[in-house]
Amino acid sequence: MKLAEIMEKQYGIPMLPDNPVPAMAYVPFQEDDAKIFTPDQGYALGTMYSELNKPFCGGKCGEAND
Repeated sequence: MKLAEIMEKQYGIPMLPDNPVPAMAYVPFQEDDAKIFTPDQGYALGTMYSELNKPFCGGKCGEAND
């Protein structure tokens, strides 16, 4: 059973709110089998979880010269 399922079943805590507010950050539970970075990588990237590594590209995201 995944962590999110356990949290909802045992504690009544959903993975995300029922009515999320636009422009409000919500971070889902990290699964036990999630790929994590080394401490040095995590410090440099600002997260230990590869799923949360979302580099900010400014206005250049999706352009051919990225």
